[in-house]
Amino acid sequence: MIGTNNTVLLALPEIIILITACLALLGNLFFKQVFHSIALVLAAIGLSMAAYVSFSFIGQYAQLGFHGLFISDDLAHMLKLFIYLTVFLSFVYSKNYLDERKLPAGDFYVLGLFSTLGMMILVSCYSFLTVYLGVELLSLPLYAMTAIWRKHSNGSEAAMKYFVIGSVASALLLYGISLLYGATGSFHFNQIAAVIARIQEHSKLLSFALVFILAGVGFKLAAAPFHMWAPDVYDGAPTAVTLFLSAAPKIAAVGMAIRILTFALHDMVGIWHDMVLIMAIGSIVVGNLLAIVQKNIKRLLAYSTVSHMGYALLGILAATSTGYAASLFYVVIYGLMSVGAFGLLVLMSRSGLELELVEDLNGLNKRSPWLAFMMMIILFSMAGVPPTVGFFAKLLVLKSLVDVHLTWVAVLGLIFAVIGSYYYLYIIKVMYFDEAKDKSLVFLPKTATALFSVNALSLLYFGIMPGALVAACIKAFA
Repeated sequence: MIGTNNTVLLALPEIIILITACLALLGNLFFKQVFHSIALVLAAIGLSMAAYVSFSFIGQYAQLGFHGLFISDDLAHMLKLFIYLTVFLSFVYSKNYLDERKLPAGDFYVLGLFSTLGMMILVSCYSFLTVYLGVELLSLPLYAMTAIWRKHSNGSEAAMKYFVIGSVASALLLYGISLLYGATGSFHFNQIAAVIARIQEHSKLLSFALVFILAGVGFKLAAAPFHMWAPDVYDGAPTAVTLFLSAAPKIAAVGMAIRILTFALHDMVGIWHDMVLIMAIGSIVVGNLLAIVQKNIKRLLAYSTVSHMGYALLGILAATSTGYAASLFYVVIYGLMSVGAFGLLVLMSRSGLELELVEDLNGLNKRSPWLAFMMMIILFSMAGVPPTVGFFAKLLVLKSLVDVHLTWVAVLGLIFAVIGSYYYLYIIKVMYFDEAKDKSLVFLPKTATALFSVNALSLLYFGIMPGALVAACIKAFA
């Protein structure tokens, strides 16, 4: 049941983040000399307040606001909560990295907050106008963040690639939206769905529009065959920016895909099913196979992201409420895993030393047994090894496929999950059994170590006790 409400209270979390971003911008401009970390503190306060409001909204009836452009429902608030969490962790993990390299930390946090606002709009979209607004507000700050290290030529190159490919993706998405408007006469999801439901035979124009829309969504997801930008951008960007890029934007992108395919285009499932199938299988195959041969850990994790987006799409492929819930569960868990994996790279990258190669983790167990153990939990979860939550997340999406008789896809996903576990286990082998070049002990700030530990241990907790989170994901589609 969806009610209509035009009050701005529905967008209170977005308003909080917008005000926080503006205050952080002004605070960093006028009070940076007095309080160096003012932007980070304001960001943490704003994210906490927005999280409280979003959590309090869970369980209410879905409501439309701003003349049907914006929806407030459990799906949006679930996604927002994990966006806040991954953004907060990204900010805290990045603090020392930015300070040691004398990067403009205030700009990083402000741009990150504006990008977060775009993510929030994206997961609450109920019109293609809001979709495009969210995509652009999400993307534009990320282009600037990628080039934030002005003395680092690789960052500028990565930013240019990201900007050009992102612009192409936005153009494809906008062209698809314009074609869909021409076929249905509306931008609103419910009106588009009503028009499509009345059409006995879908026109070629609708199918053509769907191709462009899915191509635009695929670029934002970094799903094959639209993944080519991810390894270069992840590798070229400063590690702190790669950390931010890897988690929260992917949660928002999957949320956008679920919104578009299940709210506006559900009656075209027979057409988009095959397209999503190609993207999902391609991502799983390409991501896992290319990750195996990588020596650069950032590129390895980039291809790992491609494969994980493939598994997230498998839940959507099932085209059932159970499948959508499994996809939601998978992507929020992926966010926690990714922010943890890249978080360690950021935390261990000291001034003048970038942790970029897999061999840079050699002998980590002897240098810091606790960090090695936490990273092992994260890698086990990414590989889908029980009792970590990564196993349960993969199990849910594969089960949703079996339930709709797509057993062959589930078997293929299982085979490549086993193949993909190789490169995660290889990193664990490097940490525990290879000799370290630098044998000095690793000491990290206590706050960052504590958060990293909670981040890693949560993957174990949700693996052993996933019931509450799974129930919340299922309820979001009830």
